[in-house]
Amino acid sequence: MSVFTFGETVLALRGSGPLRLGGTLDVAVTGAESNVATGLARLGHEVRWAGAVGADEAGELVLRTLRAEGVDVSAASVDEGAPTGLVLLEPRQPGRTRSHPYRAGSAASRIRACAIAEAFTAAPPALLHLTGITPALGRSTQSAACLALQLASEHSAMVCLDVNHRPELWSSAEAAQVLREWAPRADILFATEDELALCLPEGSPDDTGQRAEELLALGVGEVVVKPGAAGATVYAAGARPHRPARAVPARNAPCADDAFVAGYLSGLLDGAATADRLDRATAAEASGAASPGSWEGSPTRAELALLTG
Repeated sequence: MSVFTFGETVLALRGSGPLRLGGTLDVAVTGAESNVATGLARLGHEVRWAGAVGADEAGELVLRTLRAEGVDVSAASVDEGAPTGLVLLEPRQPGRTRSHPYRAGSAASRIRACAIAEAFTAAPPALLHLTGITPALGRSTQSAACLALQLASEHSAMVCLDVNHRPELWSSAEAAQVLREWAPRADILFATEDELALCLPEGSPDDTGQRAEELLALGVGEVVVKPGAAGATVYAAGARPHRPARAVPARNAPCADDAFVAGYLSGLLDGAATADRLDRATAAEASGAASPGSWEGSPTRAELALLTG
């Protein structure tokens, strides 16, 4: 198995406008880790997702959707005592969506470390993908993620950490306490310019390049700054490739970010050079950004060839 990941995937109900005015809701699923898993599967990679869902129709939809996209869900857990999480998505402006999560006490918030250990060791992966969302869900998920990091070290698996800070789940101070410990163990760290500070000691420089260099000095293998107004940059030993953000009609940031991560990791798994990985990531990001869904815009391998040609 190339990639192992886990986290919360929820039932997403996307409104046609302000929720207080009523209207129709489109049903889908979303989750940062499973979005990346889907993006990688579409690009031809083997991915195992070991999250948890409730024993309900929403959970069935999550598993069915991921399975249909080629993601291995054989290690996923079904919790009889907790529901699948829910999020209401409220488009407010082109490219801007407000989310209303209902995830307290969800099955994903009760992911057990022993279940992750069993799934990981059954087929040790080449790469472990984690986000800063999972440890924010509670003590159980944080313990599971810590154990996954330990197992990755024991099995010589690469570690990818996407900071993905969600202020509605935990404060910056709480996030920093965990991320400052985790970051030096990452072979690849994805973050926005603002999120870099969460991985560094207090008093770190304000300059993005200096922050990235400090993270490299702490042991991070590569620092990948996600696309923003200035584009995307990779900081690694002997390489500083940069790509400007591609213009798309309406930018769907969550899908774009996850598609970007999937594209970059795909290039890594294919053995591509750093600059080529970034080209693939920005092409996938542009495809994802133009889609209203959370993962639906992630390109296939054939579509990627058209986007990068």
